[in-house]
Amino acid sequence: MVAPGSKGRVLLAYSGGLDTSCILAWLIEEGYDVIAFMADVGQEEDFEAARVKALAIGAKKFFLEDLRREFVESLIYPAVQCNAIYEGVYLLGTSLARPVIARGMMDIVKQEGCQFVSHGCTGKGNDQVRFELAFYALQPDIKVIAPWRDANFYDRFAGRAALLAYAAEKGIHVFQTAAKPWSTDENLFHISYEAGILEDPDTTPPADMWKLTQALEDAPKTPERISITFTKGIPTTLIVHPEGTKAVPSTEGKVITDSVEVFLTLNALARKHAIGRCDIVENRFIGVKSRGCYESPAATILRKAHMDLEGLTMDRNVRALRDGFVTAELSKILYNGYWFSPEREFVQSCMDQSQITVNGRVRLALFCGNVIVEGRVSETEALYDAQQSSMDELGGFSPAETSGFIAIESIRLKKWGEARLLKGATVKPDSVYPARS
Repeated sequence: MVAPGSKGRVLLAYSGGLDTSCILAWLIEEGYDVIAFMADVGQEEDFEAARVKALAIGAKKFFLEDLRREFVESLIYPAVQCNAIYEGVYLLGTSLARPVIARGMMDIVKQEGCQFVSHGCTGKGNDQVRFELAFYALQPDIKVIAPWRDANFYDRFAGRAALLAYAAEKGIHVFQTAAKPWSTDENLFHISYEAGILEDPDTTPPADMWKLTQALEDAPKTPERISITFTKGIPTTLIVHPEGTKAVPSTEGKVITDSVEVFLTLNALARKHAIGRCDIVENRFIGVKSRGCYESPAATILRKAHMDLEGLTMDRNVRALRDGFVTAELSKILYNGYWFSPEREFVQSCMDQSQITVNGRVRLALFCGNVIVEGRVSETEALYDAQQSSMDELGGFSPAETSGFIAIESIRLKKWGEARLLKGATVKPDSVYPARS
């Protein structure tokens, strides 16, 4: 029920930071009943302090939803299955968390009878698009209040100084430091760093910025060995082998099978061995270039292991189609915020079909920022035939048969070559290679 005189109930995506704390107070000032929502997607956060702060500012209720398992099983592992990546570098950690948070919010919207949702996303970023498209897909009649696109808000709070003054006026405690001049977003999958000094793409990030992973110079100087078993492209078992284990198949060590624990353990191992950092300039969906630094520890290990096992277990043409269509399209869908869409359902169904044969175990060494594949095996898939590919025996395949294959494949190229020569082309470098200006 909406309280008499209230404009309605708003569910606010709350972080406990300066922006959303001021937005909470502003929404109340504007006449709304506000419910604060936080999602636990694996970030290192003092949730109790955030709850106390939100209620002290004036939130009617506070909800904290533990969405870690949903995040891992419904978003992270499908991303691993399709080798999701944006512009060849970014593993999509921020993008992956948004559908889970949005779905959790819509759950509370229905439960609490909210007419509005609100968020603190900047008007220049991707997250406003990701959140709002998800909101509308799941709850088409929901109304969104986006303060950083509302002139009444952004004209009043033109910068950080205005927000700080408002926070002081409202008695909102804000922790800030000039020593960390950048913004971060953290979840189980990764942490991102942007803005502040990082807006100069030629500024090297300071060593103390990186929160998750060891610096290379501080990483252990001996490799640590693990084995990951995949079932239909999903990591189902992790073995952390004892210290000193050699690069040979082994079942000795700590065995982990719970989906969340597998990911958390890989995170801890990658962090220890300085694995998972990247620094890029990317193209945002709205058309703006942005510099971002990321740490994606476990994801970096899983991507390397999964892609290697696919080489052993996937049909060549299926893999080419998956790489050319499914990986590219699902990555774009994730980055641009279309997870809850008919196209995602279609593309994911293709991905699931492509992963039926991706079953087996990959052995890895983790060492000084590197993920080194040391072996792989599948007990169920028979695409690899050591005898057939051997240089030391025929193995049921006659090399003479290749002559016919080459003869057929060369028909087209011979005709192309004849046409070149008729036009006066030669075999000299200046005729064969394109001219360089």
